[in-house]
Parts: sequence; C-alpha cells; structure tokens
Amino acid sequence: MNQPKRYLITAALPYANGLKHIGHLAGAYLPADIYVRYLRAQKRDVAFVCGSDEHGTAIPIQAMKENTTAQAIIDKYHPIIQQNFADLGISFDIYHRTSSPIHHETAREFFTSLHERGELETKETEQYYDETAQTFLADRYIKGTCPNCGNDSAYGDQCERCGTALSPDELINPVSTLSGLPPVKKLTTHWYLPLNRHEEFLRKWILADHKDDWRASVVGQCKSWIDGGLQPRAVTRDLDWGIQVPLPEAQGKVLYVWFDAPIGYISATKQWAIDNGKDWQPYWNDKETKLVHFIGKDNIVFHCIIFPVMLQLHNNILPDNVPANEFMNLEGDKMSTSRNWKLEMQDYIDDFIKPENGGSQMADVLRYYLTAIAPETKDSEFTWKGFQDANNSELVAIFGNFVNRAFVLMHKLCNGKVPVFHNELMDDTDKKIIAQISATKEKVETLLEQYKFREAQFAVIDLAREGNRYLQEREPWKKASLIEKINKGEAEGNVAQLQQLIDNSMHISLQLTANLAIFINPFLPFTAQKMLHMMKVVDKILDWSNAGSMKLLSVGYSLRAPELLFRKIEDAEITHQVEKLKAGLAAATAAQQVADTKAQASAAVEIPAVKPEIVYEDFEKLDLRIGTILAAEKVPKADKLLKLEVDLGFEKRTIVSGIAQHFAPEAIVGKQVVVVANLAPRKLRGIESHGMILMAEHDGRLFFVNPEEAIGAGNTVK
Repeated sequence: MNQPKRYLITAALPYANGLKHIGHLAGAYLPADIYVRYLRAQKRDVAFVCGSDEHGTAIPIQAMKENTTAQAIIDKYHPIIQQNFADLGISFDIYHRTSSPIHHETAREFFTSLHERGELETKETEQYYDETAQTFLADRYIKGTCPNCGNDSAYGDQCERCGTALSPDELINPVSTLSGLPPVKKLTTHWYLPLNRHEEFLRKWILADHKDDWRASVVGQCKSWIDGGLQPRAVTRDLDWGIQVPLPEAQGKVLYVWFDAPIGYISATKQWAIDNGKDWQPYWNDKETKLVHFIGKDNIVFHCIIFPVMLQLHNNILPDNVPANEFMNLEGDKMSTSRNWKLEMQDYIDDFIKPENGGSQMADVLRYYLTAIAPETKDSEFTWKGFQDANNSELVAIFGNFVNRAFVLMHKLCNGKVPVFHNELMDDTDKKIIAQISATKEKVETLLEQYKFREAQFAVIDLAREGNRYLQEREPWKKASLIEKINKGEAEGNVAQLQQLIDNSMHISLQLTANLAIFINPFLPFTAQKMLHMMKVVDKILDWSNAGSMKLLSVGYSLRAPELLFRKIEDAEITHQVEKLKAGLAAATAAQQVADTKAQASAAVEIPAVKPEIVYEDFEKLDLRIGTILAAEKVPKADKLLKLEVDLGFEKRTIVSGIAQHFAPEAIVGKQVVVVANLAPRKLRGIESHGMILMAEHDGRLFFVNPEEAIGAGNTVK
C-alpha cells in the first residue's frame, strides 16, 4: 500500500467544564501523541489537531455549580487543560477552541451546506419543557431515577452511577434541574440528520471495507448500531448557549453539540493552516490524506457513524481508522468525578512533576505506565502499586540501568569517549545484539502502524533488557581488572586484545543507547531529550531513518557524565496517594449522604400543592369508568411504556401507560383499574392510546386506584 501524502490526526475534543483525569489521557491523547511523534520522526507531513469543546449543556451546568457564566467556565478551564497536556508531553500542532469565530463560521457553513442540499429533515416533536423557567430542557437539565440501578440522580442522557445511556423519557419521575419541578411536554421543531438514509453506505464502509483493519470492538459496536436500525438524529437544540442555527426560522436554537464538536477538527485545521502559512483544504479534501481519529469507546458512534455521514455529505475525506480505546479503571473501581474517585492530570502534575520530585521525567513515568496498561482491547486498571512497579522494576531497573551502566563504564574504561570498533574481533554475541537493534526497528514500526502502542513500547524495553544481558555477558569490567593485574605482573594475557574487546562491547553499548533514544522518543520524549543531552547530540539524531544504525555516535567523541534517567519511587509516596484517593471518596460519599438526607427530609414533608380551583361542572366533564386489564405487553424500544388491552364493559380499549418501570406485564393482567374513558386519543410510539389509567404516587412508586371488591367493568366512578 502506498504511503499517504499527508496525515491528519485528531484527538477527541475534551469538554472545557472541568479538569480531566488520566483515564481521558490514556484513552485518546497519549496514543495519538505516540503515533504523531513516530510520524514526525518518519518525516511525514502530519497535522495533530485538538481543542476544547466549549458548547453543550455541560458548560452552563458547571457554570450553575460555580455560580458564574458559561463564558467564564470555558475561559477558566481551557488554558488549564491545555497546560496539563503540555506538561505531560502531548504535542498538539494546535489546541483550538470551539468558541472561536472561525469555528462558529465553519460549523454554520457546514449546516447550511447540508440544509440547502436537502440532506436534513425538519420534525415537530414533543420535548420536555420547564414551565417555571420557560425553556426547553436539554437532556442534562433533566434528572430522575435510573430505571437500571435506581439512582435517583440520573441525568436525561446517562446515569453516572451505572453508566447506562438514557433518554429523558426513560427516567422515572423526571424533574427539571432548573426549577426542581416536573417538566411538561411541548411541541418544538428541530432539524435532523436522517442516518437511516445512509445505512447501506455505513454497512459497506465499516462492516466490509474496514472489518479487518479496525479494532474488533469498534466494528462490533458499529454493527450493533446499524443492525438495530439507524434513526434520524437531531442536529439542533433549544438552548441559549452554543452556535446559533443560521436560519431565520430557527431563532433561539443552536447546533447540537455532537454536530458542532467534530467540525471543530476542521476549524482547528483551518486556524493551524493560517498560523503556519499552509493550505488547510488538502488535509480534509484530498484522498491522499490519511485521517485518523483517536477517541475513547464512548465516542465511537459519533466518529464512526454520525461524523462520517456528515463528512461524506459535505464531500470531505473519511477516516482511515478510528482506534478507540476501552475504559481505564482506578484501584478496582470505575473513575467517577461525582464520587471523587479519580486521578486528575493536574493532581499528578502537582504531586510529581516538580524539580524536587523528578521534574518532567515523572511525566514520562506516567506516560510509560499508561501505555503499558493501555486499554486497547479491553478495560484496564491503574493501581498505584502497579505504577510504582512499572517505574522501579522496568524503567529504573531495565532501561535506566542499561543506559547508566553504559555511560559509567564508558567513562571508567574508555576515558569518557566513544571507543573504536575492531571488526576483526566481532563475534556471534556482537552480531546478535546488532541484529536485535535492527529487528526492533522493524517490529516497532509495524506495531505503531497497527496502533499497537503497548506492544511497541514493550519491544523497546525488551531491547534495553537485551542490552543489560549483553553487558553482563561481556563483563568489560572484569577484562579491565585483568588488564590491571597483567600490568602489575600478577597475571598473564594480551593487554591490547583485552582493551579491544572492552572497546567493542562499549562501542556497541553506546550505539545501542543512541538507538534506544530514537525508539523511546515517541513514548517518553523527555527521556529521549535527556539522553541526547548526555550524548551531546542534536534532535536530528531522532529521525527514524537513523534507527538501526551503528554509526550514530562518532568514534572519539566525548560524552557527558551519566545522569540517572529515572528515580526510584518510595513506598511512602504510594501509600500517600492511596490514602489521598480514599479520603477523596469518603469526603464525596459523606457530602452525598448529607444531600440525600436533606432530599429525603424534604420529600417526607413536601406534598404537591393543590392545583387551581375548579367548579363541579369541570369535574362532571370527566367520564371515569372501571376497567379490567385483559392483556399487557411492553412497547418496543420504550422501557417506560406498557400497551394494555382494557375491558370497559361496553368495549375493549388499547391504552398506553407509563408504568413499565413499576409493574411486570404478566402481574397486572386481571387487575381492575379506573380509566378516564372520554380522554381524546393520543399516539405514543406509534400506538393510538384511548384513555388513561389513574394511578396514585408515593415515594417514587405507583399504585393502582381500584375498588375494594371486584365490580362489573364499565361501571362509573363518581
């Protein structure tokens, strides 16, 4: 396969609503950075773009928590996140903002292009509306009880306790986070991307063209979505924070954040091109460009189904690969911001990346461990003990140990200079280690091209391990000791040949060290720079074309004194971090218990207010009848709804009732209920419902209102 003319690498845009943890770093940004550093070493034309996602409800919600404005929130967190990435060696070519004018312009143009060509649909649907706040509610502005785990603080898009993706209609007892009151349904018009029109394209492009080169988990998730039948997806929302929809009839509506955010890759590329005197268009429009999205698995549907449909309709190139990672857990539990069970990048930087604690080298320690446990094929787990072991047993004891030994011995046995290599004394041991250097280059290349970063890093560490074995087998220090004894007349031997053997072992070790700097650079860039300093060479040596060479360091060249690449991490440091983590969880748990207690106390005394007064004639309009449930079944794709067949004596009615979370269908057959018999028919999920079942509610549970004794169906209730 021909090498692409250029590369465009993206990493998922993080929400600028708070600090980001190491799970985010491991999922998208670190693997992307490793790949980009490798491409740069290959001298490929590459642009690495990312930026803050500054729209969506997460931003104003955080503003409410901090009692400030949405603009203040993004202005606060954008620079912090940007600096965190820089401190940990993530080398974006541009870290942009979706609040920028060029992004607003790009997103509006994208929407307008699709709209004018008839690629969008308009629909009038019922959405939740807060009558007190007088606003439609985005999913995150609705809270209720999760139907999956019973968490009474689940959001309208996801339960953060169990991780289940939700819709507002699935929540039990939903309330508005703005007023604390139950919302009502109100009609509103929105624009939709009809994904159902593009199932055939997606099926071929993903399930046929990329079934072998994409990760199985990515293809599997896409297949599940496609096989389940794709539905039109709204691209607009009734909000006041975001990019205004560029249509006169869409006042008060903004582009939905999932539509707006990925376009941020394009606007970031435009800004990067402006800043660097380049043309942005080939990076998005030329088929000789290789586009790769690095994301976490929770973003697969957006980057593999929705955004590709948008790109195809907009005549842009499609991603060549989307190497999504699974999730990284922490000390046996899922990372959670709400439960304070997390390790934020800022916390790690504050605790470890200080001159007295190892400085930027400790950034590389985190990079190393996160790559070693990268969740490439399944969820992985960060433990502080594992972090310590990776540093002490691998970076210190293997990689750092070899480099340090090579430099110490070079200064002790070769006067601090690169010794000459005597070809006539080369043996099979020398040839083997030289061959291993060349083989490592090919192995690392292959693995990185396949996005297998964990295995690639292991191959580099394994080469350092072989270097230690080589030195141990050669034992140049013993040869030097023998030379000293010969010179004292305490032993016999060929001093010249012994020195030549020392020279050969040290020459190979130093050339191996230079190769290790090239190989480790994509993974541990700060370490590579420190090695260059010790070798007194410039960055040019890190070009991938130099990898495998045994002439990287010139004979007779003086090298600096050795410096330890990594420090040992003590048990006390690890104990402190574990205790700090547990303390954070305990504090969050205690705070939640206080909040729950207050909520329960409030619920215990809070009785809904009596509705406005009516006259008897209003009540007389209701026709309440006794009915008997003859059959009940769940409504497909609607976890909250049951379809009931009810006998009213004079006829049988189909009634759709939102009680599926409270009753099993088979358990209510035969139950007598009170039915509002003269309610106008209404369609719910395509089923026409003729009536309403009266229910009583207490403590989040529903109860049937029915007679004490069975009476004939159709009798009136007065």
